[in-house]
Amino acid sequence: MRLATIRTGGGTQAVRIDDDAAVETGHVELVELLAEPDWRAVAAEAAGPRHELADLDYASVVVRPEKIICVGLNYRKHILEMGRGLPEYPTLFAKYSRALIGAFDDITLPAVSSEMDWEAELGVVVGAPLRNATVEQARPAIAGYTVVNDITARDWQYRSVQWLQGKTFEATTPVGPWLVTDVGDEASFSLSCEVDGDQVQQADTGDLVFGPAELLAYISTIITLAPGDLIATGTPGGVGHARKPARYLADGSLVITRIEGVGECVNRCVLDKR
Repeated sequence: MRLATIRTGGGTQAVRIDDDAAVETGHVELVELLAEPDWRAVAAEAAGPRHELADLDYASVVVRPEKIICVGLNYRKHILEMGRGLPEYPTLFAKYSRALIGAFDDITLPAVSSEMDWEAELGVVVGAPLRNATVEQARPAIAGYTVVNDITARDWQYRSVQWLQGKTFEATTPVGPWLVTDVGDEASFSLSCEVDGDQVQQADTGDLVFGPAELLAYISTIITLAPGDLIATGTPGGVGHARKPARYLADGSLVITRIEGVGECVNRCVLDKR
């Protein structure tokens, strides 16, 4: 099943994406739908207003999640290529919801940064409350997967040892276009990113050091995970900052983030001149 949040004349609506139409579930966005204990049945049985697929205006899959938690340094091959040892624990940081945009929205390049970079990632959305969970308990709490690009201002990220300021610029992070549910924790996907027609990243999510259920279990030891929370699981090699010479996004750049079996985001970069 594919679920999404779309924009309508009256605001946003959670929808089920069928082969011929998008069907409203009666919730203002997926976070509200996922708060229903039986959300899978509610979504499958929804019979609300229908929307033509060609007319859909996708918002971020989750518009106002309680938490957005991101993971750094999580692809084995990339870590070993850099000459580092595999981490014992996940590297975690956060974003705020105002950073999120839809799968086909423009990425805002802030005028104060000259080093905006791409980071294609598998997104995991939480589907049930989770606290102090084991990996086995975390698996059924995965609602599904989506596409994320953790667009990062490198010159702000490395102003200090804390990454937050470079990771959560407003209107920079595409998420979507939909949530693919009931795939399973063991599934692996081919992930890629293209910038202006050049493939800059290619990996398989089976190469993750910490998989989705491991991440949910670990994070739930720190804080309760809530339905609709978004976990960005990390990016593989190929980011612009690590290239020789470095390469960054520019006004007009086209970024395509694709995960086979999940979906793709297509976003044009637009310089914020304010």
